[in-house]
Amino acid sequence: MLAPIVETGWDAVLREAKRAKIPVILTDRTIKTSDESLYACFIGSDFYAEGKMAADWLAKHVGGKGNIVELQGTPGAAPPNERRRAFADGIKRYSGLKIIDAQSGNFERSGGKQVMEAFLKKHGKPINVVYAHNDDMALGAVQAIEEAGLKPGKDITLVSIDAIGEAIKAVAEGRLNCTVECSPLFGPQVYDTIAKILAGEKVPKKIYNQDELFDVKNAAKALPTRKY
Repeated sequence: MLAPIVETGWDAVLREAKRAKIPVILTDRTIKTSDESLYACFIGSDFYAEGKMAADWLAKHVGGKGNIVELQGTPGAAPPNERRRAFADGIKRYSGLKIIDAQSGNFERSGGKQVMEAFLKKHGKPINVVYAHNDDMALGAVQAIEEAGLKPGKDITLVSIDAIGEAIKAVAEGRLNCTVECSPLFGPQVYDTIAKILAGEKVPKKIYNQDELFDVKNAAKALPTRKY
């Protein structure tokens, strides 16, 4: 099993595994390769679908108008690449929605806070929306917004991805407006897939988790049953 941090640079080691007749399952993150036969399958979330869900929810929530700052994930990794592309595609048809700045917070809460502080200093009140590639950066942005004397969730709309328990709690409290799930609970699926491969069965090239979206309508109800 391989959980690649970045998308590129894996062909050589995957060719070694293939020559040794060792099947490789990619988990959590995808890779870019000219030869998809180098790995057996990918198991995880559809990062593009996550970004699209976030964009569609936001456009409806703000009426298709807003100045957006984007907190991006680790450069070169599949999740931020796909979430960025999908979100941009999703807001294209809304001329009133514009990304006015974007910077990596490296998927870290401290990074999200620092970048948001810089955005507020640079742009100030014109910022209406924060789109974060993960919840930790969004929660860091919440801290920066509060320290600036503003109300996250009201003065600035915040949309993020992951749906960790702390973020869903923040949604229920109104400090975060929406979080799109990126479930890490694919262990059982991985074991089932390994068993099929070892039994000589054919498996799908991509196996996606079913992810949900949480906002004020369902966040509080979901909290007691969350597993992460």
